[in-house]
Amino acid sequence: MTSQVWPLGYFREAEVRSADLLQQLLRRTDDPELQIDLTRQLADEARHIQLLSELILELGGPLTSSRKGYRHHLHRKAGIPSTILGLLALTQVVEERVQQRYCAYVQRSGEDPRILETLHTIAADEGWHLIGIKDCLGKLEKMAGRTRVAATLDYYRRPEAKAYMELIAFPP
Repeated sequence: MTSQVWPLGYFREAEVRSADLLQQLLRRTDDPELQIDLTRQLADEARHIQLLSELILELGGPLTSSRKGYRHHLHRKAGIPSTILGLLALTQVVEERVQQRYCAYVQRSGEDPRILETLHTIAADEGWHLIGIKDCLGKLEKMAGRTRVAATLDYYRRPEAKAYMELIAFPP
């Protein structure tokens, strides 16, 4: 049971982190199109947290947020962005990691069908989230320049990768 619940807790924590980043973006942007897209994505993230929470409880696991989870490692390595570009870049990096983990997990054999169904549902949403954030970053490229956007994405990819490696090396 624990071997099934721990990854779900990681996924839940990642969804909570994504929701936090989206809320920060919503508070900082005046762009109505971006606000609508972010609100839709935030609603999806809340639904994902609900789906994962219900599944974890159904499998007999606890709903706990680890002080040493993904968010902890990510904050330690990447800090908290202070600009819209930084928030969008970190959101993109986090969404890429989550999508990668969902896809890898659902390809494993012998998993509980309830887990696979839930992760397939979430992964479908994550696909459009990635497209939406990339579109927003594309708009910022016109204002801030392609080089700056690429450098900001690279800046967050390095610490995120280190945070993820710490997490899987020493799971909570």
